[in-house]
Amino acid sequence: MSIQTLSPADQKRQSALAAMPPIERTETDGELRVTHGFRGVNPEQAIRYLEALGGTKVDDRTVEGAGWDARLSTRVVPVGPSYRLTEVRITWTGDPAAVESVVLRFRLKAFRAPG
Repeated sequence: MSIQTLSPADQKRQSALAAMPPIERTETDGELRVTHGFRGVNPEQAIRYLEALGGTKVDDRTVEGAGWDARLSTRVVPVGPSYRLTEVRITWTGDPAAVESVVLRFRLKAFRAPG
C-alpha cells in the first residue's frame, strides 16, 4: 500500500503513527523484522484483523500471509500507578515490501486515538 492509495483520512492517521516508532526493527539478509505493541486490541481481534489483511491463522498466536508472517504475544503493562492493560505485541517477519505493507494496513486498522 503506497501513500498514493491511502485516503486523506488514512494519510493523516499515517502521519500520527509515524510518531510512534516500532519496539524493534531489523533487516538481515533481505528479511525485515518489525515489532509493534497494541493496547486496546485483544489477540483474537488482532488475528481477525490479520486475516482480513490476507493472512491465514496457523495457530492461536501465528498468522501467515503472502511474503510475511506475524507472531503474537501478550504482556501486562502499567498505565499510571494502579492501572494495568494487556498489550498485544506483534512481530512481523518476511519480505520487506510485504511486511511494510501489512504493518501499515494493520496499524491503520488498529489505530486508537485519544479523545
